[in-house]
Amino acid sequence: MARLLGVSVDAHDPDAQAAFWGDLLGRPTDGPVVRGGDEPGLELRFEPGATEKTQPNWMHLHLTSARPGDQERTVEHALGLGATHLDVGQTPDEGHVVLADPEGNELCMIEAGNRFLAGTGFLGELACDGTRAVGVFWSEALGWPLNWDQDEETSIQSPLGGTKVSWGGPPVAPKGGRRMRFRVAATESEVERLVALGARRQDPGVLADPDGNEFVVRPD
Repeated sequence: MARLLGVSVDAHDPDAQAAFWGDLLGRPTDGPVVRGGDEPGLELRFEPGATEKTQPNWMHLHLTSARPGDQERTVEHALGLGATHLDVGQTPDEGHVVLADPEGNELCMIEAGNRFLAGTGFLGELACDGTRAVGVFWSEALGWPLNWDQDEETSIQSPLGGTKVSWGGPPVAPKGGRRMRFRVAATESEVERLVALGARRQDPGVLADPDGNEFVVRPD
C-alpha cells in the first residue's frame, strides 16, 4: 500500500508558516517542515511559490477540543500567533470557529463533544473538497477503511487511528487557488497500482487522483 506522509502547502514565507503551525500544533519543526505527531501524525511541509488567494483552499484542517474551554484556548493561542477570524458564511449556531492562518489559509477549531472527531487527536481532520469517487480511491490506495460514506460524503482513517481525511461531495469547486498536495510514499509497483485505481501520471514524481488533484510520490 501507499503511505500518506502528509501535505505540502505553497507559502510566501515557508519557515514562518511552519513556525506558526508547529507552535499551534505543539510539534517540532525543521525549517519549513512541521513533523508528524504521535497519533499517528501527518507532516506539514511548506514550499515557496504561493499565489494570492482568490478562492477557498480545496483542503483545510480541523483542530479538535478534548474538553470544554479547549476551543476558546486554542482560538486565543492561534490569534496570538497571527491568525485572524474568517467569515465563510457560517451561522451563529454552528459550534466551530473559522480562522485564517497568517497567509490566509482556512482552519476550523472544532467544539468539545464533536462525536465524529472523537479520539482522532488534536489534528482531527483534513477536510477536502471532492467527490465520493476520490474518497473511495484514497481508501483503496492507502488501505484506510471508509468510516463515513453517505450522501456522496466520504471519510477515511488509518487503522492505527489519528487524523481523518474527508471529502464533502458535490458540488466540487473549480480548480484554482493555492496549491496544496498530498505527499505519499510508494514503490514503483505501487505506483502502477495507483494508476490502475484511477490515478493519472503528471510530471515525474507527481500523479493526479480521479478528481484531478495532484499528489507527490516519493520512492518507498
